[in-house]
Amino acid sequence: MASIPYIPEYTVETYLNERHTVASWLLTKDHKRIAVLFMISITVLFAIGGSAAVVMRLQLLTPHSTLVEAETYNKLFTLHGVVMVFFFLVPSIPATLGNFLVPLMIGARDLAFPRINLASWYLYIIGSTLALTSLILGGVDTGWTFYTPYSSTFSNTHVILAITGVFIVGFSSIFTGLNFIVTIHKMRCPGMTWFRLPLFIWSMYATSIIFVLATPVLAITLALVALERILGVGIFDPALGGDPILFQHLFWFYSHPAVYIMILPGMGVISELITCYSRKSPFGYVFIAMSSLAIAVLGFLVWAHHMFVAGISIYGGLVFSMLSFLVAIPSAIKVFNWTSTLYKGSIQLDTPMLYALGFIGLFTIGGLTGLFLATLGVDMHVHDTYFVIAHFHYIMVGGAVMAYMGGLHFWWPKITGKLYPEVWGRVAAAILFLGFNLTFFPQFILGYLGMPRRYYAYAPEFQVYNVMSSCGASILAIGYLLPFFYLMWSLKYGKAAGNNPFKAAGLEWTTASPPPKHNFLKTPIAGEPYAYHEMDFSDV
Repeated sequence: MASIPYIPEYTVETYLNERHTVASWLLTKDHKRIAVLFMISITVLFAIGGSAAVVMRLQLLTPHSTLVEAETYNKLFTLHGVVMVFFFLVPSIPATLGNFLVPLMIGARDLAFPRINLASWYLYIIGSTLALTSLILGGVDTGWTFYTPYSSTFSNTHVILAITGVFIVGFSSIFTGLNFIVTIHKMRCPGMTWFRLPLFIWSMYATSIIFVLATPVLAITLALVALERILGVGIFDPALGGDPILFQHLFWFYSHPAVYIMILPGMGVISELITCYSRKSPFGYVFIAMSSLAIAVLGFLVWAHHMFVAGISIYGGLVFSMLSFLVAIPSAIKVFNWTSTLYKGSIQLDTPMLYALGFIGLFTIGGLTGLFLATLGVDMHVHDTYFVIAHFHYIMVGGAVMAYMGGLHFWWPKITGKLYPEVWGRVAAAILFLGFNLTFFPQFILGYLGMPRRYYAYAPEFQVYNVMSSCGASILAIGYLLPFFYLMWSLKYGKAAGNNPFKAAGLEWTTASPPPKHNFLKTPIAGEPYAYHEMDFSDV
């Protein structure tokens, strides 16, 4: 492979003196700039979705609050779900950290298709704009699942506009997944064999497979909803000769693998953080790598465990129950291997490591409660209650968002060339962990006691747990706002990071911070991954 032409010494000052016009950003084909564009866009959508959650928690402070009407509450939880699932959780790590790091970690100059990469960001902007326009015009009241026949026939809200936005953003995901697959296959640097790939790359590869195979199913499903709604074709509405259970099969065939789209990248981030801050090679590298592929494959086989009360046969329910238990095994492999990596490690409790440890605890609770929902008898009792809400948020917020925050702090010096204030980082991580548990753990109790989800009023005996949850949400909000302020502060006042401030292994730490346009001054040569035993930590 030919060497990349020599580039003079690259520094933060060199980066700051480069051409940074609006047009240079909007027309860029540099994967690093596109990652930053995604990061800004996703942060804005996260703030919008989080604001809807704040209003809902204020409504639920009292059993019969008059803060919003029932119709408005329906639109709020739809807004929150649609934005958080399709416009934040699904693209959060792949489109931001994945876009930035995949070429750097495998020693490539860029992604395989830079123009398609930029197109994926524009599709994301178009799709999210259409979905938010439905909010401005009055909102949507179907919930983020768009269940038929209500969404296809009865709802008088702007369903078509919302599902068009989700439809379009699906193509952004497909483009990203296709780009990652080709890049990982064809653009690895010399010495970067498959079993020298960083574990983050394995997780992104598995996620990309799900992107490419599952997302078209969602696109077709939403197109059929629009077809029935506009033309009255009988597909899902039983009054027109359709079958609403068909919609659930199609929707969850995508949406359960989508859970792994949201969590697999986070698992890859945690693998990098655990190895760095325990100063050890990962225990069972091959098992962690293969478990990512196993999750991607098995995730396609468990969709109907969302449908135990939807009328599927008892025999079908038993099969999907057993498969749901089976898919927990590769996730458990990761948790046990991370724990084994920590054993006798030289552990440093820096900010990214606090997020990683928080991830392991919260994800473990989320995974164990998922087994409850995979059990037919228990699921019959807690289905469509706050137990499901708590489980989902322990996986998604406690898992995916904690991993995103940990990864953002870990690679922030590489992205910006600046260090953030470590003390504030640790404080924010602790606040977020405490606020999350106070918000969502009471919801397990609420669900077990029988409080349905999506209700804007409830029985008075549930109030104490709802007050705890709403108080926790205010603490959680502080935990999210603090990093925003000190990370923005670091852009101007933070100390220069240097190439490898955390003494981490990996090719991305061998180039400048921020990296030059083509990532490396010369073609890197990959060695053994996670060679922490060869590194000197005497000055750490």
